Amino acid sequence: MPRSGWRKPPSGARLTDHVALGVLTQTVPPALVDAVVAATGRQEQRHRLLPARVMVYYVLALALHSEAGYEEVMRYVVDGLAWETQWQEAWEVPTKAALFQARRRLGVEPLAQLFAQVARPLGDVTRPGIGYRGRRLLSLDGTTWDVADTPANVAAFGRPHTGRGAAGTGAFPQLRLVALAETGTHAVVGAVLSPLRLGQTKAAPALFAALDVSQCLVADRGFFSYALWTQAAATGAALVWRVRPDLRLPVRASCADGSYRSRLYPTRTARRRDQDGVDVRVITYTLGPPGAPGAPPSPEYRLLTTWLDPAEAPADELAALYHERWEIEQIFDEFKTHQRGPRVVLRSKTPDGVRQEVYGYLLTHYALRKLLYDAAAAATTDPDRLSFTHAVHVVRRTLTRPPAFSP
Repeated sequence: MPRSGWRKPPSGARLTDHVALGVLTQTVPPALVDAVVAATGRQEQRHRLLPARVMVYYVLALALHSEAGYEEVMRYVVDGLAWETQWQEAWEVPTKAALFQARRRLGVEPLAQLFAQVARPLGDVTRPGIGYRGRRLLSLDGTTWDVADTPANVAAFGRPHTGRGAAGTGAFPQLRLVALAETGTHAVVGAVLSPLRLGQTKAAPALFAALDVSQCLVADRGFFSYALWTQAAATGAALVWRVRPDLRLPVRASCADGSYRSRLYPTRTARRRDQDGVDVRVITYTLGPPGAPGAPPSPEYRLLTTWLDPAEAPADELAALYHERWEIEQIFDEFKTHQRGPRVVLRSKTPDGVRQEVYGYLLTHYALRKLLYDAAAAATTDPDRLSFTHAVHVVRRTLTRPPAFSP
C-alpha cells in the first residue's frame, strides 16, 4: 500500500518510466538493470512506489551527491519531471525511512552483479599508456573507506590501528577495497570488498580470474609472495611486481641490459633442494642522479618480471612501466576527493548498505571514466588530460535533464 505522504500519479504512470539520470544510463542501461534485478530475485512482486530499478539508479545518484541528504538526492533524480506538470503536482519526495527500507529491499547483489557485467577495459592497447608490447596494462592495489560508526559496521569491518593505542582504536570503522584497474584509462575493472582485518593479499586472488595472456599486471611490493606470484603467473598474464630489498634472489645468469635471471622458492628447504622453483628476471635501479657527498643514497627498486628475455622487455622500459602503477593512486584520489569528497564518511549504517554504496561509487566512477575515454578518443587526446572533476560536475547536471526512460 502507498506510504504516508505519497499520492499515486494520474493515468497509471510509474516513477520507473520517468527517472532521469543523464549519461549514466548510457553505461548502465535500464534493460540491463531490469535483467540483473530479475536474475538476483529483487524484482517487486507488487506495484511499489520505489521499485527496484529506481533504487538502483538512486544508489548511483547517492555516489554523485555524497554531501546531500537522502530526500535531496531523490529530488535530483526526479527533477527532470519538471517538464510534466501533471506528474510534478501529484508526486512528493518519499521520507528518509521509506528510502532506507527500499535500499534494504534492493540489497547488495544487484549492484555487485551490475558492476561485474559493466566494468570492462576501455582502452585501445595500441595507444601509449594503455598497452605495452601488445598487452593491456593493469594495476593492482588496495585502499580503505571510512564508514559510519555503528555497532553493526564495527563488527563487520573492524577499526584500524592508530599506532598510539590498542588495536582497533581508530575513529571510524573501515572497509577494505582491493581494485584492479586499467592504468591508461583509470577504469576500475575488478574489485573485492572485505573487512579491514582481511589483508589485501588475502583479497587479491579473487581478482586473478580476470587476468589472461593479453594483459600485463603491475603491483607494489605489498602484494608479493610466492603463492600470489605463482597464482597470478598461472593466468598467462605478464607480471611486473616490485619486491622488498631483502628478498633472496641469487644471480643465476646475467643479462646484457643489466638485469639478471633468478629463481623463486616457496621455502628455504625448497631452495636448498632446488624444488618448486620458478624462473624470474630481476631488475634493480635507483631514481635520480647520485646524491651529494654525505647525502643518504637514493632508494633501490627491485622488480620481478615473468618476461625472461630482455629482448622482449628491456630493463629500462620495465622500470618506466612500473611507475605507471601510481595511476591507481590517482584513481583512489578520484574516488575519495573529487567524487565522494574529502573527509566524507560513507553514509550507510549497516554492512550491506555500505557494500551497496561502494558498488554505487564503483559503477558511477566507471561511467565517468567511460565518458572521459569516449571524449578523449573523439578528440584524439590522452584521457589523463581531461578533468575528472569537470566530468563529475557535468554528470551531476545531467540528473535534472528530461527523463532518460521513455514513458
